Amino acid sequence: MKLYHNLSQVSFLKNSYSLKFLFVAFIGIFIPFIGVLFFVLYSDTTLTPFSILIFSLIMTLLACVVTLLVLNQLIKPIALASKSLNEYRINRQLSVLPTEYKDEAGLLMCNIQESIYEAESYLNEKQDLIYMLSHDLKNFAGNPQGLAKLIMLENPTDSVQNLAQLICESTNLQFRYIENFINLLKEQDNIKNVNQEPKLIMFPTIFPLINEQVEQRLIDKNIKLNLNFEVAEAKLKIDENLLIQVMVNLISNAIKFSYFDSEITITIFKDNGKLSIKVSDDGIGFNQNQIDELFKKFTKMSRLGTANETSTGIGLYLCKKIIERNKGKLSATSDGKNKGAEFEILFEA
Repeated sequence: MKLYHNLSQVSFLKNSYSLKFLFVAFIGIFIPFIGVLFFVLYSDTTLTPFSILIFSLIMTLLACVVTLLVLNQLIKPIALASKSLNEYRINRQLSVLPTEYKDEAGLLMCNIQESIYEAESYLNEKQDLIYMLSHDLKNFAGNPQGLAKLIMLENPTDSVQNLAQLICESTNLQFRYIENFINLLKEQDNIKNVNQEPKLIMFPTIFPLINEQVEQRLIDKNIKLNLNFEVAEAKLKIDENLLIQVMVNLISNAIKFSYFDSEITITIFKDNGKLSIKVSDDGIGFNQNQIDELFKKFTKMSRLGTANETSTGIGLYLCKKIIERNKGKLSATSDGKNKGAEFEILFEA
């Protein structure tokens, strides 16, 4: 940037980036000519055509190398602008680009800098609004649920009892839907604000916390959860609570699409330097051409579970986003309808 800054102080160069390139190229072209001219005019030795030829070749090569090095330095503003934009796009890392230059490269850096801060401001405002709306929506959803629970305490008829139970289940689904959005926003903030150093995750410690959240659903369908830990711990670039949230969502998804009296298996192992976490079931499965649709937001593939459980159509989308933002991969496979499914999380171990 120093060369670019110095050239920008020259009055006839400061407003044109292309003119800076042409100026450097012009000087580079004439370096050999000027060198040869001085060599011929001021050389104390006897000049021969061969000596002039050798000197000309040396000067041309030297001028070419110097010109290329200078031009490479002159590209620094473009490279810096590209790097800053890429770091914000991937990690939401805010840049500090210079905004005082008036040529095309300067305007590019200025526009990228302003766009990044405008985008960050918009995202922060959007997150604040969603937090506020989510809080209010949870309160609104809680009102009918509270009334439904009061109705169930009054020993109503079976039909009224069933309707009240449906209201409770519907509001619980709304709570999970809202909570998924809030967790994704919090996860984005964590990535922006926290230096993602690898953290030690103890799998035998976190699985009781996972089991607490899925135990009742396992009991309701008499599904057995098998745990196979070939690896008890690993250092991963993901917050423990986020990993728990993803695992709960994947296991809940497996329960939803598993048949009564079946099994779900969790396997954790290392393979070729990668940590694999697999959630496998013997449920309804899916076709290979449906895999991409599984992870889409508000997917059209949203289906009822084996006990007519409803779906928000966003759980797997959020899981994939969380894993990918924390330097991992989430994939799904199935041998077809009614042949079960397997979801795998891969991290560099």
